[in-house]
Amino acid sequence: MISITRGVATLIGAAVAGFLVWLGAQMGVDNEGGYWAAYGLVAAAGLVMALSQILGGWTKWGWPRVDLGVFVLGFLPVLVVGGWVLLARQPGSILFNSSHVSRDMGVDSVVSDLGDMLAVVAFGIGLTFGFIFDTAPRRAVVEPVDERPAVDEPITAEPDPELRDGAREPRERPTVVRS
Repeated sequence: MISITRGVATLIGAAVAGFLVWLGAQMGVDNEGGYWAAYGLVAAAGLVMALSQILGGWTKWGWPRVDLGVFVLGFLPVLVVGGWVLLARQPGSILFNSSHVSRDMGVDSVVSDLGDMLAVVAFGIGLTFGFIFDTAPRRAVVEPVDERPAVDEPITAEPDPELRDGAREPRERPTVVRS
């Protein structure tokens, strides 16, 4: 059942993500507004794919929560590097232009190489952002246990005098024959 639910959620997520990518392709990236709208939609497509797995219940069927470790160690570095590439390649960029700051930092060749893959960079940012969400397992309702022994019940069993040295059957009593 989980496999079917997850499969349907993945299919719906892929359909929505595909629509968002198509919508992003309809934007003109020649100006700043169209550029950010297009790559924002592609990043949203990545987010939708990650969330489809959470909504499909593939982890622990619990309530969604934000995983701080994934946010800090996983998402923030991706956001910084991917965001830098997107900022450096935006049309009309003065501050982040690869011929200025990126060259001074020695990352202009990386920015230039990734410039042909801006949609993948944006998708990766959105997907990684979606990975910060996880589900906490549902906790079973545990009824409190009374640890006090009942008054009528013995705490330890009394040894059976009929049993000999750990034997499981009572020992036989010798029969005395009198003549």
